[in-house]
Amino acid sequence: MSKTIGSTNTVSQELQTGTSEGSPSTQDSAAPISSRPFNQQFTLRGILIGLVGCVIITTSSVYIALRLGALPWPIFFVVLLALFLLKAFARKNPTNINEVNVAASVMSAGAMVAGGLAFTIPGIFILLGDTQVNWFIVALCALSGVALGMIGTALFRKHFIDDSDLPFPIGLGATETLQAGDEGGRKAIMLFASVGVAGLFTIVRDGLGKLPQMLFGNVNLPGVAFGIYCSPMALAMGFMIGPLAALIWILGGVVGNFGIVIGGVSLGFLEQTLAVAIRESLGIGIMIGCGVGLIFKLVVPRIKTLFTSRISPQKGSSIVAMHWAPFVVAAVVLLLAFVAKLGLLASIILVLLTFIVVTMAAQSTGQAGLNPMEIFGVIVLLVVALITHVGGIEVFLVAAVATVACGFVGDLMNDFKVGKLLGTDPKAQWVGVSIGGIAGALIGTAVIAVLVGAYGADAFGVAEGKEFVAAQASAVASMVGGISNLPAFFIGLLIGVVASLLGAPVIMFGLGVYLPFYLSLTVAVGAGVRALIGLFAPNWVKKEDGVIIASGLLGGESIVAVIFALVTVVAGLGAL
Repeated sequence: MSKTIGSTNTVSQELQTGTSEGSPSTQDSAAPISSRPFNQQFTLRGILIGLVGCVIITTSSVYIALRLGALPWPIFFVVLLALFLLKAFARKNPTNINEVNVAASVMSAGAMVAGGLAFTIPGIFILLGDTQVNWFIVALCALSGVALGMIGTALFRKHFIDDSDLPFPIGLGATETLQAGDEGGRKAIMLFASVGVAGLFTIVRDGLGKLPQMLFGNVNLPGVAFGIYCSPMALAMGFMIGPLAALIWILGGVVGNFGIVIGGVSLGFLEQTLAVAIRESLGIGIMIGCGVGLIFKLVVPRIKTLFTSRISPQKGSSIVAMHWAPFVVAAVVLLLAFVAKLGLLASIILVLLTFIVVTMAAQSTGQAGLNPMEIFGVIVLLVVALITHVGGIEVFLVAAVATVACGFVGDLMNDFKVGKLLGTDPKAQWVGVSIGGIAGALIGTAVIAVLVGAYGADAFGVAEGKEFVAAQASAVASMVGGISNLPAFFIGLLIGVVASLLGAPVIMFGLGVYLPFYLSLTVAVGAGVRALIGLFAPNWVKKEDGVIIASGLLGGESIVAVIFALVTVVAGLGAL
């Protein structure tokens, strides 16, 4: 959705705009052709290191997505992590930038798969309460999304990467980061140091109880969750999206909380319960509208090309031989129909629609660096629910399959863009990312199960006192269970569509309206720190240093928090 949040992954404006004019990483026509053989790019050590990173990134991504209602693109973090680890463990047999690229692709794949799960599955508990979930079925649906994404990327990489003029700004920024990191270890040191600082902070706050969860949390504003969240992760999120985006975000928070809730109630126009319902429905409408507008703006103008590419992919355009693909598609349909119990018709429609929406995800990622994957999942969900009788838990599984596939494809297309600029063998990347995607599906499912076991099914939602805002899953649950205030939703939907078509970054405004105010305020503080550094930092401080440190802070807190949750679950099992 926006730069990109929700699907919505976030990235600094500097990196999003790519490199300076004339930089080798911006010249597609001059993309290097690597002379390194496949076995020097796709290596056992690279895959193993990639899988280690995949565990770290996937685990942290689930927690970040649930806690903050946002998920940064993992690609900037992973290219430096892969570079540092390969250089550290490959001193006798030096690494190369293509091996690093493949290892980083393995690492990042799981994050977007995990995001697809985090944006949908918690909606089950938000809508249905403390219900039994078969985590094997959830993992099966995640793997199905990965399988469909693997087929889609193999078939359509040439169209989106080689034949189109899509800029893929996230891929360009990651290429620059990797090339700069390859010149020295300073960035990797900053990355790991910030991971350690955030992890230590989390231990002191959560493990030892020596730091408060919230500053100014005792301010009593009925209907408004006021405060500053004591979280390096939340501050880092604000730093990464930058002052302008954070200003729009906090403006939405002010309008939603102080305009609609405080203002409407104090002036006697609204009761508090109705005011909160209007605020939440308006925010959901804006977010959904932004995704719909993005589809009309970026995808519809090219729908003929996308359709032609799907029906008649050019001979030899796929990365690998695709003789196995029809059997995989058939297996996915049968597993979803009879093991996940979605029904045969619903499963067939789901698979067909998923192949359509993954092309939309690739298009929007390439055009603007945005991937509103949960919106694509909602679209598939609504169509399947309209035609068939799927309901209950199963409707969230439908959304999960499509959302996972869209997240996976969007991330992989960024990786392919980096690979093209660096001359990496696309087959090596595709095989590596497929391994990472499968691992991410299993890890992401396990992490959500652990969090549910540690905090309970009631821990999810945007209401005050909930442990995880799970903004996207809450929006999906609202679409399934019924919007609390339809007029406010449709007003927000109209605002989102129109603003998105006009190019206004209103998704941030929608997030501010929808999310608890303390998150918006904390993000604004992080962005304010970035603005001050930009004004007063000495010349030797490089502009990308802050983004690297912020990436480390995001990872450090989330990893330690998930470990705490795992310890809680294990301790609970031991007490039985």
